Amino acid sequence: MTADGTAQAVQLEYGGFWRRLVATLIDTILGGIIIFPILVAVYGWDYFSGSAGFIAGPIDFLLNWVLPAIATILFWMYKQATPGKMAMSLRVVDAVSGKKPSTGKLVGRYLAYYLSTIGLFLGFLWVAFDPKKQGWHDKLAGTVVVRPAKHGPEPVRFATPSA
Repeated sequence: MTADGTAQAVQLEYGGFWRRLVATLIDTILGGIIIFPILVAVYGWDYFSGSAGFIAGPIDFLLNWVLPAIATILFWMYKQATPGKMAMSLRVVDAVSGKKPSTGKLVGRYLAYYLSTIGLFLGFLWVAFDPKKQGWHDKLAGTVVVRPAKHGPEPVRFATPSA
């Protein structure tokens, strides 16, 4: 709030590569803490030898493919961020309006993660060089990752809706 009692708009900047990488590492570690013991309990230590193939069974598929997708999309829907993004003060927003993205955009963003892995994760590395710090998954889904502005080369600007 300003001195006259009016609401002050929060200045935002794009979430950069390193901050987003740390958020991903946090999410990966948290996911591992949850999933690893279950995999060991169900499949034993032989699971990690790779002898079972790409997917060891239905529990493996659920824990490594379905659960992460559901958890990530739900976090984006309700918090606009995964725990790692929250820890790094990042939020996923619509690239045009700056508001909460639609569920369809969020599902598309998650599916586009797989495209971002092509070519040694080039779609994720793209964040480091893009002016709006968008990865391929962000561009395809029409989202950006933002944080409260503290410093940075360019503030975030969204189109204002016409009357």
